[in-house]
Amino acid sequence: MSDAAAVVVVGGGVIGSSIALHLRERFGGARVVVAERDPAYARSSSRLATGGIRQQYGSPLNVALARHSVGFYKRIDELTAATARPTRAWFRQRGYLFLADAEGAPGLERRLQAQRASGAACERWTPDRIRSSVPGLNVDDVVLGVFGPEDGYLDPREVLAGLRALAARAGAEYGHGAVVEVERSGGRVSGVRLETAAGERRIEAPVVVNAAGAWAASVGRAAGVEVPVTPVRQHLFRLELEEGLPSPIPMIFDPDGTHWRLDDARSPGAPDRLVIGRSRVAEPPGENFVCDESRLEDQLRTLRSRYPVARVRSLAEAWAGLYEMTQDHNALLGEHPSLPGLVVAAGFSGHGLMLAPAVGLAVAELVGGAAPPSFDITPLAVDRFERGELFLDGALI
Repeated sequence: MSDAAAVVVVGGGVIGSSIALHLRERFGGARVVVAERDPAYARSSSRLATGGIRQQYGSPLNVALARHSVGFYKRIDELTAATARPTRAWFRQRGYLFLADAEGAPGLERRLQAQRASGAACERWTPDRIRSSVPGLNVDDVVLGVFGPEDGYLDPREVLAGLRALAARAGAEYGHGAVVEVERSGGRVSGVRLETAAGERRIEAPVVVNAAGAWAASVGRAAGVEVPVTPVRQHLFRLELEEGLPSPIPMIFDPDGTHWRLDDARSPGAPDRLVIGRSRVAEPPGENFVCDESRLEDQLRTLRSRYPVARVRSLAEAWAGLYEMTQDHNALLGEHPSLPGLVVAAGFSGHGLMLAPAVGLAVAELVGGAAPPSFDITPLAVDRFERGELFLDGALI
């Protein structure tokens, strides 16, 4: 089977769906086809994310992308109300609170100043302010906190469903298929060959967007180019509590990297839960979805010490997903210099959900040649590592 489109988006997660939505909004009648290798999204990083949304970055570009996305997420449930899949993403702007002990305080103080200079909304909190704002939090060893009042968390599964529903309502077409080849003609992209349950499918297109997340490198190989993205496993745990918390809480980051957020009851009488996790610096790269539940014990020790009012009854759910990591832990965003027509939007290193709405706009403007664009994405160029021009943001997570 062979057909034609204006753009093929490889990957139908939050990044790919946002791109498809913005392309359709910008170019009305242009045919946009989204090819998703995992139609159930069972291993999608979008679906398996923590759900945190913050604008606490140390670079003006990331802050601008995040602030735009925060504005979108404040309206997402309203926007999806008229779609075939109304959502309850439920963006709760309770903030992000980073804690620092004496050892970590100088670094967090520098981070605060960089965030403010970049335009992020953030506040310096004293231990007394933290105690009064988050009842039950132990801050005996805490020197300072940095709080983002416009940050918060939402349901990543609802966001994924909502962005896909918005893109479909706008006219984007979704299909199941894994990329076998990104085809070339005359030195540029000419289409894709997909492997589907019904056999091979070929779609002619002058533009292909690689939004394949943790699988972006394999899509690059199918195009004959390098896309330096590496999958790295992350763990998350959902905890049942003995009783409710004293008050709703921000996303809290302990000095040791453990972080947790409230998973509010979604119906009357249902229990509140916590979602907790901690990144592991030495995690081996690879497509590993095996969940190591033994890692929870260290995180529970931190939780019991830092937030003893959160009395854990049991483990409700444990899962592993993938971060799509780059060398400097920032995205690859732009046309691939070795293959005109191949646009890369991948390597978000754990920040894809946070930035997806703005990334969709940025890619749609890039494809359409908007001048001036809403965001100057040139510092995130795909070949920056080859040129030794890393994009340094100093991200805490």
